[in-house]
Amino acid sequence: MAGTRDDRTRLSGGTSAATYAEAGVDLSAGDEAVARIRDAVASTARPEVRGGIGGFAGLFALDSDRFSHPVLVSSTDGVGTKMLVAQATGRYETIGVDLVAMCVDDVVCAGAEPLFLLDYVAVGKLLPERVESIVAGIAEGCRFAGCALVGGETAEHPGAMGPDAVDLAGFAVGVVEAGQELGPHRVVPGDVLVGFPSPGLRSNGYTLARHVLIERAGLSLEGPAWEGAERSLADELLEPSLVYAPAVLAALAADRTGVHACAHVTGGGIPGNLRRVLPRDTDAVLDPTSWEVPRIFTEISRLGRVSDAEMTRVFNLGLGMILAVAPAAVEAVVRAVAATGFSNAGLLGASPVVVGEVVAGSGAVHL
Repeated sequence: MAGTRDDRTRLSGGTSAATYAEAGVDLSAGDEAVARIRDAVASTARPEVRGGIGGFAGLFALDSDRFSHPVLVSSTDGVGTKMLVAQATGRYETIGVDLVAMCVDDVVCAGAEPLFLLDYVAVGKLLPERVESIVAGIAEGCRFAGCALVGGETAEHPGAMGPDAVDLAGFAVGVVEAGQELGPHRVVPGDVLVGFPSPGLRSNGYTLARHVLIERAGLSLEGPAWEGAERSLADELLEPSLVYAPAVLAALAADRTGVHACAHVTGGGIPGNLRRVLPRDTDAVLDPTSWEVPRIFTEISRLGRVSDAEMTRVFNLGLGMILAVAPAAVEAVVRAVAATGFSNAGLLGASPVVVGEVVAGSGAVHL
């Protein structure tokens, strides 16, 4: 039996036409976001970039005059639950710097120069001003790193993500001349370990940090980071990651053959990451008194009664990058790295320090 007009209206879900915006995806907001970030993306361009924002893919012409046998090096990463701190405070200005650092500082560990980066921004509800703030930070990080932001994607996922939810991922590509790659194949007993200081957590260990400081200790993000602190807890936790890639490239320029390996200290802490660049017949021996451990780590350990072993396994404890360097090259490397100011000018007025050495062993890290 044919239905009545009322039956057909009821079965079709109502009288108004459904739209993408009504379903939760605002195409106009997406267009506005692209317009807002166009200048920031353009500010990262290198001479090798072809075209601009808005195409289906980013184009980059590899300079064949600089590399006889180029090896492309790639990495992908995100910012983890540090994003939850940004969400809780509404402060997204520097989280993009963290994204770039996590990607390009992995690429440079192979001895590669970062060339370009793409980003992926997923949101529950697309707010153009929030996307603009995030991408401005990504562009700033790319300028620090000397790499181009050649493209990306902003995806609005209503239903799959809450309206305030945001997540980031980045994809970086670099290049190194074949035969000049850094790694454990170059490390030998007697190498000196040179550490690059980190003023904060970078983008690792935030699940434990938030659990201890906020959930267990009940600290407010707006309150002081610790008793007598001049900075708020939010300031401390949102301290942007230093972009170490230019400093590593400066070390390589000072003495390419003298720099043997590079360990980016992220998840897994100093032991977990330094172990990745050790040959199986060597150990790394570090002197924990040779560098300053930022106060935030002391507070996490104290308030959470976190063991020294757990702290060492989770956090960087004040070292964001460690180089294995031939003894004869140490002076030149330290001088060259200090001159870069660690890329993020003004964020940290410190120099790299000798933190240990490589000895004969079985692939262990001793702190």
